[in-house]
Amino acid sequence: MTDSTTTDYIGSDHFLPENTLLLNAMTEGVYGFDLAGNAVFINPAAEQMTGWKSAELIGRNIHDCHHHSHADGSHYPQHDCPIYRTLHDAIPRQVTDDVFWRKDGSSFPVYYSSTPVYDQQQLVGVIAIFRDVSMQKHTEQSLRQALAQVQALSERLASENQYLLTELQGQQGASGISGNSQPIKQLIQQIHLVANTDSTVLICGENGTGKELVARNLHRLSHRKDQPMVSVNCAAFSTALLESELFGHEKGAFTGATARRKGRFELANNGTLFLDEIAELSLSAQSKLLRVIQEQSFERVGSSETIKVNIRLVAATHHDLAARVEQGLFRMDLYYRLNVFPITVPPLRERREDIPQLVSDLVTSLSKKLGKKITKVSAKGLKNLQQYAWPGNVRELQNLIEREMILSQSGHLLFNTLPAVVAPPLAASTLTMAQAEAAHIITVLNASHWRISGPFGAAAMLDMPASTLRSRMKKLAITR
Repeated sequence: MTDSTTTDYIGSDHFLPENTLLLNAMTEGVYGFDLAGNAVFINPAAEQMTGWKSAELIGRNIHDCHHHSHADGSHYPQHDCPIYRTLHDAIPRQVTDDVFWRKDGSSFPVYYSSTPVYDQQQLVGVIAIFRDVSMQKHTEQSLRQALAQVQALSERLASENQYLLTELQGQQGASGISGNSQPIKQLIQQIHLVANTDSTVLICGENGTGKELVARNLHRLSHRKDQPMVSVNCAAFSTALLESELFGHEKGAFTGATARRKGRFELANNGTLFLDEIAELSLSAQSKLLRVIQEQSFERVGSSETIKVNIRLVAATHHDLAARVEQGLFRMDLYYRLNVFPITVPPLRERREDIPQLVSDLVTSLSKKLGKKITKVSAKGLKNLQQYAWPGNVRELQNLIEREMILSQSGHLLFNTLPAVVAPPLAASTLTMAQAEAAHIITVLNASHWRISGPFGAAAMLDMPASTLRSRMKKLAITR
């Protein structure tokens, strides 16, 4: 095709034969327009792409046939059409984001150019060359979607890796539930009954009994076992930080939020979320948690975008939640949402017959951790362990075994320094007035989560001013 300023292949009403042969051979669609904007030439490729035959369009205004509307279906005025504007100002144009409409009413994305055509230096018309870029647009869209998925996956993996590193650093001891006592058999039966459901489970038990171990077994036996189990210790964060920890935050949401961060709910999507020490949640956090449980949706801190999640919730506490509800420290509606399937983990003193197996499993596990080979536990030492009351439960047993293994020089564990029986608590009749007062204040402080002032604080429960309570605590040397 020769330079447009000297081309003589188009006249006012027809193409020269040799140029027609070339245009008919092109795989792009080609239209020729006269100065009135009517079609004077249409090649076979244009017919094939649009469904319009040459005989149907020659002499007609093509804009009204297949360029009448935008991609969204809205009207496309002819005076805005780049092809017809070239007829008036002789300025060549290229358009990369437009659609043509086929005869059957469907549309397809096109790239096209409009070029003025001259005869004897007189503008005689416009030639429009176009091609169907459906495949190119589809490929671009697929690439954009793939890139978005890769970015989202990369962000999720980075968040999960950070979380898993923290989790792995906190893993200690054996991974299974040890014992053959009746309380343990009943516990294992309850785990198997509820594990493969999506029901919320509330795990109750004293500190150190292995509530998180129960939660992990619930997840391991569930249909979500191939998805993450994410744990949160609700007592480890302040109210403000806990909200960010649970729901995540956007960059700039608060001082120190230098980047967007996914919360534990988002990380646990399609998996299990374990909320340990759930009784430590503030009332405001309880309210937000209730909404997530009900709607399975939340917003990151600093964002109005609602994020949908599908999680299985497992909660744990060493407190009596029903008592805390009566004290106004825990929402009744949240309590009933959590208490769908309660499981109580028995304290170690109620399953002393499991201690020999527990010791064996813990020694095996700790030997790998400490790089020590322990071959024997003395019968007398084992008897001492079984007679001990274990106020700290299995966690105390694990710590005691680890300490004994570190001190052992012979490969034998003796446990000679362990008292056979824990001394009974001091009788109330032997307490001094100050001791009795201190014990009562501490009991109330524990019940109020050591909150002194406010409607649910210890001072209100003791019916005294907060300043008076602080003064008594100082005098009685009461500290947390």
